[in-house]
Amino acid sequence: MNDHEKNCKAATIATPQLLSPQNAADLLHSVDAFLFDCDGVIWKGDKLIDGVPQTLEMLRSKGKKLVFVTNNSTKSRRQYAKKFQTLGIEVSEEEIFSSSFAAAMFLKVNDFPREKKVYVVGEEGILEELELAGFTGLGGPEDGKKMVQLKPNCLFEHDKDVGAVVVGLDQYINYYKLQYATLCIRENPGCLFIATNRDAVGHMTDLQEWPGAGCMVAAVCGSTQKEPIVVGKPSTFMMEFLLKKFHTNTSRMCMVGDRLDTDILFGQNSGCRTLLVFSGVTTQSSLQDPTNDIQPDYYTSKISDLLNLLGA
Repeated sequence: MNDHEKNCKAATIATPQLLSPQNAADLLHSVDAFLFDCDGVIWKGDKLIDGVPQTLEMLRSKGKKLVFVTNNSTKSRRQYAKKFQTLGIEVSEEEIFSSSFAAAMFLKVNDFPREKKVYVVGEEGILEELELAGFTGLGGPEDGKKMVQLKPNCLFEHDKDVGAVVVGLDQYINYYKLQYATLCIRENPGCLFIATNRDAVGHMTDLQEWPGAGCMVAAVCGSTQKEPIVVGKPSTFMMEFLLKKFHTNTSRMCMVGDRLDTDILFGQNSGCRTLLVFSGVTTQSSLQDPTNDIQPDYYTSKISDLLNLLGA
């Protein structure tokens, strides 16, 4: 390890600060844009976390830009905007950066041929973002209804025009989809293998965690013996689009999330301030575990602590 790597590692494992009235005020003054994860930060499943609307309203009133960066690919930006509205929060599509959008944008910026198709192990969010970007998507929830025939002399057919497979969170995953994705990646020349994210679990409901996209991605890794291109957090791919949209230096941004290995690492990789909340996946004991080397700048129980500490 060279000196630069040592310095980077030392910076990464600096001791995080518990959010207090003083450092919360300092954070607010030093940041122009707050980037929020959604699951475990804004809501759990379809249940809003206490104090979220008032906190977001306070930050907007102080002129802060708000951006919502989620690894959950089941919804498109339009569908996420509708979910926010249903929960009583006004958020525009332009403020939402989902991993479903990131997958479509990855193909777009890399000049993926329009005549090629994209097979989706995932849900409607990915298919909608692909369509908006001008690509033809196959698979998705519809293939969740299909069964395989494991019989002698039965050949499983797949589309030879598939040039990319996108794998995300998929509650409809089955053996049919795994075989289709596997054949495309292994047999179609140059076929890309893209993962929206590799989250192990997520709060799909408010009461417990459920298997995340990482489980689906791992299954395809296992059958293809290939590693994917990851476009969601902690990859900084989405940050490129964010910077074009909001024109704010990353040093003036704060990433707020409940996961160390995605949200906080994404913030650190991008050069943002980082705030960890315990309203989702990560607990204080896991943050302080000696084996954990991802340390945020600040930590607190939930984002409404900002509101309370600032006396706003």
